[in-house]
Amino acid sequence: MRIDFLITELNVGGAEKALTELAIGLSQQDHRVRVLSIGAAPIEPQQRLVDRLRTHQIPIHFGGFDHWSRIFSARRWLATTIAQDPPQICQSFLFHANCLAALVAKPSGAAALVGGLRVAQADRLRCRIEQHAVARMDKLVCVSRQVQQFAQQQLSVDAGHSLVIPNGVQVSRYRDALPMDWTELGWPADSPVALFVGRLHPQKGIELIQQQWQTLFQPHPDRRLVLIGDGPLRESLQNWATGIGGDRIRILPWQSDVAPYYKAAKLLILPSRYEGMPNVVLEAMAAGRPVVCSLVHGSEELLGGDPQRRAKQGFASGEGPAMSRLVDAFFHDADLCQSVGMANQRYVESNFGNQRMIERYQSLYRSLADQDSIGMKSISGHDPLRRIDGQAEK
Repeated sequence: MRIDFLITELNVGGAEKALTELAIGLSQQDHRVRVLSIGAAPIEPQQRLVDRLRTHQIPIHFGGFDHWSRIFSARRWLATTIAQDPPQICQSFLFHANCLAALVAKPSGAAALVGGLRVAQADRLRCRIEQHAVARMDKLVCVSRQVQQFAQQQLSVDAGHSLVIPNGVQVSRYRDALPMDWTELGWPADSPVALFVGRLHPQKGIELIQQQWQTLFQPHPDRRLVLIGDGPLRESLQNWATGIGGDRIRILPWQSDVAPYYKAAKLLILPSRYEGMPNVVLEAMAAGRPVVCSLVHGSEELLGGDPQRRAKQGFASGEGPAMSRLVDAFFHDADLCQSVGMANQRYVESNFGNQRMIERYQSLYRSLADQDSIGMKSISGHDPLRRIDGQAEK
Protein backbone atom coordinates (compact mmCIF):
# COMPACT_ATOMS: atom_id res chain seq x y z
CA MET A 1 0.00 0.00 0.00
CA ARG A 2 0.96 3.63 -0.49
CA ILE A 3 0.46 5.44 2.82
CA ASP A 4 0.95 9.11 3.75
CA PHE A 5 1.14 10.14 7.39
CA LEU A 6 0.26 13.79 8.03
CA ILE A 7 1.00 15.51 11.34
CA THR A 8 1.20 19.06 12.63
CA GLU A 9 4.89 18.83 13.58
CA LEU A 10 7.56 16.27 14.42
CA ASN A 11 8.83 17.46 17.78
CA VAL A 12 8.88 14.58 20.26
CA GLY A 13 5.42 13.93 21.70
CA GLY A 14 2.92 11.13 22.12
CA ALA A 15 1.29 11.39 18.69
CA GLU A 16 4.65 11.90 17.01
CA LYS A 17 6.09 8.80 18.68
CA ALA A 18 3.10 6.73 17.57
CA LEU A 19 3.44 8.00 13.99
CA THR A 20 7.14 7.19 13.94
CA GLU A 21 6.74 3.62 15.17
CA LEU A 22 3.80 3.07 12.83
CA ALA A 23 5.63 4.44 9.79
CA ILE A 24 8.72 2.34 10.49
CA GLY A 25 6.72 -0.80 11.19
CA LEU A 26 4.70 -0.52 7.98
CA SER A 27 7.73 0.36 5.85
CA GLN A 28 9.42 -2.81 7.10
CA GLN A 29 6.48 -4.73 5.68
CA ASP A 30 7.16 -3.25 2.24
CA HIS A 31 4.49 -0.56 2.22
CA ARG A 32 5.39 2.76 0.57
CA VAL A 33 5.34 5.24 3.43
CA ARG A 34 5.81 9.03 3.48
CA VAL A 35 5.64 11.43 6.41
CA LEU A 36 4.29 14.95 5.84
CA SER A 37 4.81 17.54 8.56
CA ILE A 38 2.92 20.82 8.28
CA GLY A 39 5.47 22.59 10.48
CA ALA A 40 9.17 23.13 10.03
CA ALA A 41 11.81 20.51 10.76
CA PRO A 42 12.55 20.33 14.50
CA ILE A 43 15.87 21.53 15.83
CA GLU A 44 18.11 19.95 18.45
CA PRO A 45 17.40 18.37 20.85
CA GLN A 46 13.98 17.57 19.33
CA GLN A 47 15.30 15.78 16.22
CA ARG A 48 15.23 12.23 17.60
CA LEU A 49 12.12 11.07 15.74
CA VAL A 50 13.26 12.65 12.46
CA ASP A 51 16.61 10.91 12.78
CA ARG A 52 14.88 7.61 13.47
CA LEU A 53 12.65 7.93 10.41
CA ARG A 54 15.59 8.85 8.18
CA THR A 55 17.61 5.92 9.49
CA HIS A 56 14.86 3.71 8.07
CA GLN A 57 14.94 5.68 4.79
CA ILE A 58 11.40 7.02 5.16
CA PRO A 59 10.88 10.24 3.14
CA ILE A 60 9.86 13.27 5.21
CA HIS A 61 8.40 16.46 3.74
CA PHE A 62 8.28 19.61 5.87
CA GLY A 63 5.93 22.44 4.96
CA GLY A 64 7.44 25.01 7.32
CA PHE A 65 4.03 26.40 8.30
CA ASP A 66 4.23 26.86 12.06
CA HIS A 67 1.14 29.00 12.63
CA TRP A 68 -2.54 28.42 11.90
CA SER A 69 -2.72 31.84 10.18
CA ARG A 70 -0.84 30.29 7.23
CA ILE A 71 -3.55 27.73 6.56
CA PHE A 72 -4.01 28.73 2.92
CA SER A 73 -0.31 28.38 2.10
CA ALA A 74 -0.21 25.10 4.01
CA ARG A 75 -3.26 23.90 2.08
CA ARG A 76 -1.60 24.57 -1.28
CA TRP A 77 1.62 22.86 -0.18
CA LEU A 78 -0.22 19.80 1.07
CA ALA A 79 -2.41 19.52 -2.03
CA THR A 80 0.65 19.71 -4.30
CA THR A 81 2.63 17.19 -2.26
CA ILE A 82 -0.17 14.63 -2.16
CA ALA A 83 -1.01 15.07 -5.85
CA GLN A 84 2.59 14.34 -6.88
CA ASP A 85 2.25 10.76 -5.61
CA PRO A 86 -1.31 10.08 -4.45
CA PRO A 87 -1.54 7.53 -1.64
CA GLN A 88 -4.13 4.83 -1.13
CA ILE A 89 -4.35 5.89 2.52
CA CYS A 90 -3.79 9.30 4.07
CA GLN A 91 -3.62 9.13 7.87
CA SER A 92 -3.70 12.41 9.82
CA PHE A 93 -2.77 12.99 13.45
CA LEU A 94 -3.79 15.92 15.69
CA PHE A 95 -6.26 18.75 15.22
CA HIS A 96 -4.56 20.97 12.63
CA ALA A 97 -3.49 18.01 10.49
CA ASN A 98 -7.00 16.54 10.69
CA CYS A 99 -8.52 19.80 9.47
CA LEU A 100 -6.07 20.26 6.58
CA ALA A 101 -6.34 16.64 5.51
CA ALA A 102 -10.12 16.94 5.41
CA LEU A 103 -9.76 19.90 3.06
CA VAL A 104 -7.34 18.52 0.51
CA ALA A 105 -6.39 14.83 0.88
CA LYS A 106 -9.10 13.21 -1.23
CA PRO A 107 -9.50 16.07 -3.74
CA SER A 108 -5.73 15.76 -4.32
CA GLY A 109 -5.93 12.06 -5.11
CA ALA A 110 -5.82 10.13 -1.83
CA ALA A 111 -8.17 7.16 -2.10
CA ALA A 112 -9.07 7.09 1.59
CA LEU A 113 -8.67 9.47 4.53
CA VAL A 114 -8.27 8.27 8.12
CA GLY A 115 -8.22 10.79 10.96
CA GLY A 116 -6.69 10.47 14.40
CA LEU A 117 -8.34 11.75 17.59
CA ARG A 118 -5.99 11.67 20.54
CA VAL A 119 -7.46 13.95 23.18
CA ALA A 120 -10.91 14.74 24.55
CA GLN A 121 -10.73 18.53 24.61
CA ALA A 122 -14.23 19.95 24.96
CA ASP A 123 -13.61 23.39 23.48
CA ARG A 124 -16.78 24.48 21.65
CA LEU A 125 -15.16 26.10 18.59
CA ARG A 126 -12.56 23.35 18.26
CA CYS A 127 -15.26 20.66 18.44
CA ARG A 128 -17.39 22.43 15.85
CA ILE A 129 -14.55 22.63 13.34
CA GLU A 130 -13.33 19.10 13.98
CA GLN A 131 -16.86 17.75 13.67
CA HIS A 132 -16.98 18.91 10.05
CA ALA A 133 -13.46 17.60 9.42
CA VAL A 134 -14.39 14.16 10.73
CA ALA A 135 -17.46 14.09 8.46
CA ARG A 136 -15.12 14.08 5.44
CA MET A 137 -13.09 11.13 6.71
CA ASP A 138 -13.58 7.48 5.83
CA LYS A 139 -12.65 6.40 9.33
CA LEU A 140 -11.66 8.03 12.62
CA VAL A 141 -9.12 6.28 14.84
CA CYS A 142 -9.56 7.12 18.53
CA VAL A 143 -6.72 6.47 20.91
CA SER A 144 -8.99 5.14 23.69
CA ARG A 145 -12.58 4.03 24.26
CA GLN A 146 -13.25 7.14 26.29
CA VAL A 147 -11.98 9.35 23.46
CA GLN A 148 -14.25 7.40 21.13
CA GLN A 149 -17.20 8.15 23.42
CA PHE A 150 -16.20 11.82 23.37
CA ALA A 151 -16.18 11.73 19.56
CA GLN A 152 -19.66 10.25 19.50
CA GLN A 153 -21.04 12.75 22.00
CA GLN A 154 -19.20 15.95 21.01
CA LEU A 155 -18.38 15.41 17.32
CA SER A 156 -21.54 13.49 16.31
CA VAL A 157 -19.47 10.53 15.07
CA ASP A 158 -21.49 7.41 14.29
CA ALA A 159 -20.37 4.30 16.13
CA GLY A 160 -19.47 2.55 12.87
CA HIS A 161 -17.43 5.50 11.63
CA SER A 162 -14.76 5.17 14.35
CA LEU A 163 -12.63 2.52 16.00
CA VAL A 164 -10.16 2.40 18.88
CA ILE A 165 -6.45 1.74 18.36
CA PRO A 166 -4.45 2.51 21.53
CA ASN A 167 -0.90 3.80 21.55
CA GLY A 168 1.89 1.28 21.54
CA VAL A 169 5.22 1.31 23.34
CA GLN A 170 8.55 -0.43 22.78
CA VAL A 171 8.55 -2.21 26.14
CA SER A 172 12.16 -3.44 25.99
CA ARG A 173 13.49 0.11 25.70
CA TYR A 174 12.07 1.02 29.12
CA ARG A 175 12.26 -2.38 30.79
CA ASP A 176 15.98 -2.75 30.05
CA ALA A 177 17.10 0.86 30.55
CA LEU A 178 19.89 1.66 33.00
CA PRO A 179 18.61 3.74 35.94
CA MET A 180 19.53 7.39 36.30
CA ASP A 181 22.26 8.00 38.88
CA TRP A 182 20.79 10.61 41.23
CA THR A 183 24.28 11.61 42.35
CA GLU A 184 24.53 13.39 38.98
CA LEU A 185 21.99 15.83 40.42
CA GLY A 186 23.89 16.06 43.69
CA TRP A 187 21.46 13.81 45.57
CA PRO A 188 22.12 10.55 47.44
CA ALA A 189 22.05 7.58 45.09
CA ASP A 190 19.19 5.93 47.01
CA SER A 191 16.95 9.03 47.05
CA PRO A 192 13.21 8.21 46.85
CA VAL A 193 12.11 10.36 43.90
CA ALA A 194 8.64 11.10 42.54
CA LEU A 195 8.71 11.90 38.82
CA PHE A 196 6.51 14.03 36.58
CA VAL A 197 7.10 13.97 32.80
CA GLY A 198 5.10 16.16 30.44
CA ARG A 199 4.37 19.64 29.21
CA LEU A 200 4.52 22.27 31.96
CA HIS A 201 1.00 23.44 31.19
CA PRO A 202 -2.22 23.93 33.22
CA GLN A 203 -3.69 20.86 31.47
CA LYS A 204 -1.35 18.65 33.48
CA GLY A 205 -2.68 19.67 36.91
CA ILE A 206 0.79 20.20 38.39
CA GLU A 207 -0.69 22.56 40.98
CA LEU A 208 -1.97 19.49 42.85
CA ILE A 209 1.62 18.43 43.49
CA GLN A 210 2.42 21.94 44.69
CA GLN A 211 -0.63 22.00 46.96
CA GLN A 212 0.29 18.66 48.53
CA TRP A 213 3.96 19.49 49.10
CA GLN A 214 3.48 20.23 52.81
CA THR A 215 1.75 16.88 53.37
CA LEU A 216 3.61 14.62 51.00
CA PHE A 217 7.20 15.90 50.98
CA GLN A 218 7.84 18.46 53.71
CA PRO A 219 7.73 16.01 56.67
CA HIS A 220 10.02 13.59 54.82
CA PRO A 221 13.34 15.30 54.08
CA ASP A 222 14.68 12.33 52.08
CA ARG A 223 11.88 12.54 49.46
CA ARG A 224 12.52 14.44 46.26
CA LEU A 225 10.64 15.58 43.19
CA VAL A 226 11.76 15.78 39.54
CA LEU A 227 9.68 17.58 36.92
CA ILE A 228 10.77 17.02 33.30
CA GLY A 229 9.39 19.14 30.50
CA ASP A 230 8.97 22.58 29.00
CA GLY A 231 6.01 24.91 28.77
CA PRO A 232 4.40 28.13 29.97
CA LEU A 233 4.52 27.20 33.68
CA ARG A 234 8.30 26.73 33.79
CA GLU A 235 9.12 30.13 35.32
CA SER A 236 6.41 29.98 37.98
CA LEU A 237 7.36 26.42 38.89
CA GLN A 238 11.01 27.38 39.14
CA ASN A 239 10.10 30.27 41.44
CA TRP A 240 8.07 27.87 43.58
CA ALA A 241 10.95 25.38 43.76
CA THR A 242 13.37 28.15 44.72
CA GLY A 243 10.99 29.23 47.49
CA ILE A 244 10.84 25.68 48.86
CA GLY A 245 14.64 25.58 49.03
CA GLY A 246 16.71 22.69 50.30
CA ASP A 247 17.59 21.31 46.85
CA ARG A 248 14.69 18.84 46.91
CA ILE A 249 13.03 19.78 43.62
CA ARG A 250 14.60 19.73 40.17
CA ILE A 251 12.85 21.11 37.09
CA LEU A 252 14.67 19.67 34.11
CA PRO A 253 14.16 20.61 30.45
CA TRP A 254 12.79 18.16 27.93
CA GLN A 255 15.01 15.06 27.76
CA SER A 256 15.69 13.05 24.62
CA ASP A 257 15.68 9.86 26.71
CA VAL A 258 13.53 9.67 29.83
CA ALA A 259 13.81 5.89 30.28
CA PRO A 260 16.65 6.16 32.87
CA TYR A 261 14.50 8.54 34.96
CA TYR A 262 11.56 6.12 34.98
CA LYS A 263 13.84 3.27 36.05
CA ALA A 264 15.37 5.26 38.92
CA ALA A 265 12.20 6.94 40.21
CA LYS A 266 9.95 5.53 42.87
CA LEU A 267 6.85 6.29 40.81
CA LEU A 268 5.34 8.57 38.18
CA ILE A 269 2.72 11.22 39.04
CA LEU A 270 0.38 12.55 36.35
CA PRO A 271 -2.48 14.67 37.79
CA SER A 272 -3.86 15.85 34.43
CA ARG A 273 -7.18 17.62 33.91
CA TYR A 274 -7.66 15.84 30.58
CA GLU A 275 -5.72 13.40 28.38
CA GLY A 276 -6.16 11.16 25.34
CA MET A 277 -3.86 8.25 26.15
CA PRO A 278 -0.68 9.58 27.76
CA ASN A 279 2.49 7.90 26.54
CA VAL A 280 4.29 8.78 29.77
CA VAL A 281 1.98 6.44 31.70
CA LEU A 282 2.64 3.62 29.21
CA GLU A 283 6.38 4.27 29.38
CA ALA A 284 6.52 4.31 33.18
CA MET A 285 4.50 1.10 33.33
CA ALA A 286 6.79 -0.50 30.73
CA ALA A 287 9.72 0.45 32.98
CA GLY A 288 8.09 -1.48 35.82
CA ARG A 289 7.03 1.52 37.84
CA PRO A 290 3.80 2.39 39.66
CA VAL A 291 1.88 5.39 38.40
CA VAL A 292 -0.45 7.71 40.27
CA CYS A 293 -2.69 9.45 37.77
CA SER A 294 -6.02 11.23 37.62
CA LEU A 295 -8.88 9.11 36.29
CA VAL A 296 -9.47 11.17 33.16
CA HIS A 297 -9.95 10.02 29.56
CA GLY A 298 -7.16 7.70 28.49
CA SER A 299 -5.27 7.61 31.78
CA GLU A 300 -8.13 5.72 33.41
CA GLU A 301 -8.26 3.27 30.53
CA LEU A 302 -4.54 2.52 30.81
CA LEU A 303 -5.10 1.23 34.33
CA GLY A 304 -7.34 -1.47 32.84
CA GLY A 305 -10.35 -3.21 34.27
CA ASP A 306 -8.67 -4.51 37.43
CA PRO A 307 -10.38 -2.68 40.36
CA GLN A 308 -7.32 -3.12 42.59
CA ARG A 309 -4.98 -1.59 40.00
CA ARG A 310 -7.29 1.39 39.64
CA ALA A 311 -7.75 1.80 43.40
CA LYS A 312 -4.00 1.76 44.07
CA GLN A 313 -3.02 4.14 41.25
CA GLY A 314 -6.02 6.26 40.21
CA PHE A 315 -7.72 9.25 41.83
CA ALA A 316 -10.53 11.60 40.81
CA SER A 317 -9.28 14.60 38.84
CA GLY A 318 -8.54 17.56 41.10
CA GLU A 319 -8.55 15.53 44.32
CA GLY A 320 -5.17 16.46 45.80
CA PRO A 321 -5.53 14.65 49.15
CA ALA A 322 -6.51 11.41 47.36
CA MET A 323 -3.46 11.74 45.11
CA SER A 324 -1.26 12.36 48.15
CA ARG A 325 -2.50 9.22 49.93
CA LEU A 326 -1.69 7.02 46.93
CA VAL A 327 1.77 8.52 46.44
CA ASP A 328 2.53 8.23 50.16
CA ALA A 329 1.65 4.53 50.13
CA PHE A 330 4.24 3.84 47.43
CA PHE A 331 6.89 5.91 49.21
CA HIS A 332 6.31 3.91 52.40
CA ASP A 333 6.09 0.39 50.97
CA ALA A 334 8.89 -0.94 48.76
CA ASP A 335 7.12 -4.28 48.29
CA LEU A 336 3.99 -2.50 47.07
CA CYS A 337 6.10 -0.54 44.57
CA GLN A 338 7.67 -3.74 43.30
CA SER A 339 4.46 -5.74 42.96
CA VAL A 340 2.42 -2.97 41.33
CA GLY A 341 5.30 -2.00 39.03
CA MET A 342 5.82 -5.55 37.78
CA ALA A 343 2.08 -6.02 37.27
CA ASN A 344 2.05 -2.80 35.24
CA GLN A 345 4.90 -4.03 33.08
CA ARG A 346 3.20 -7.36 32.34
CA TYR A 347 -0.04 -5.57 31.51
CA VAL A 348 1.64 -3.24 29.03
CA GLU A 349 3.59 -6.09 27.40
CA SER A 350 0.35 -8.01 26.85
CA ASN A 351 -1.85 -5.15 25.65
CA PHE A 352 0.14 -2.17 24.39
CA GLY A 353 3.19 -3.39 22.48
CA ASN A 354 4.14 -1.54 19.28
CA GLN A 355 3.56 -4.59 17.09
CA ARG A 356 -0.03 -4.88 18.25
CA MET A 357 -0.64 -1.22 17.36
CA ILE A 358 0.96 -1.63 13.90
CA GLU A 359 -1.11 -4.74 13.12
CA ARG A 360 -4.34 -2.95 14.00
CA TYR A 361 -3.57 0.01 11.74
CA GLN A 362 -2.48 -2.27 8.91
CA SER A 363 -5.73 -4.24 9.16
CA LEU A 364 -7.74 -1.02 8.96
CA TYR A 365 -5.78 0.28 5.96
CA ARG A 366 -6.15 -3.00 4.08
CA SER A 367 -9.90 -3.04 4.65
CA LEU A 368 -10.16 0.49 3.18
CA ALA A 369 -7.78 -0.19 0.29
CA ASP A 370 -9.69 -3.34 -0.64
CA GLN A 371 -12.97 -1.54 -1.06
CA ASP A 372 -13.97 -1.05 -4.70
CA SER A 373 -14.92 2.56 -4.10
CA ILE A 374 -14.82 4.86 -1.11
CA GLY A 375 -17.40 7.62 -1.50
CA MET A 376 -17.14 11.12 -0.20
CA LYS A 377 -19.09 11.80 2.94
CA SER A 378 -22.10 14.04 2.44
CA ILE A 379 -22.05 17.26 4.39
CA SER A 380 -25.11 19.35 5.10
CA GLY A 381 -25.66 22.58 6.94
CA HIS A 382 -23.06 25.22 7.78
CA ASP A 383 -19.54 23.86 7.33
CA PRO A 384 -16.56 25.99 8.44
CA LEU A 385 -14.22 23.83 6.35
CA ARG A 386 -16.30 24.38 3.21
CA ARG A 387 -16.09 28.14 3.82
CA ILE A 388 -12.29 27.93 4.13
CA ASP A 389 -12.20 25.87 0.93
CA GLY A 390 -14.07 28.58 -0.94
CA GLN A 391 -11.80 31.33 0.35
CA ALA A 392 -8.70 29.37 -0.60
CA GLU A 393 -9.83 28.96 -4.17
CA LYS A 394 -10.25 32.68 -4.73
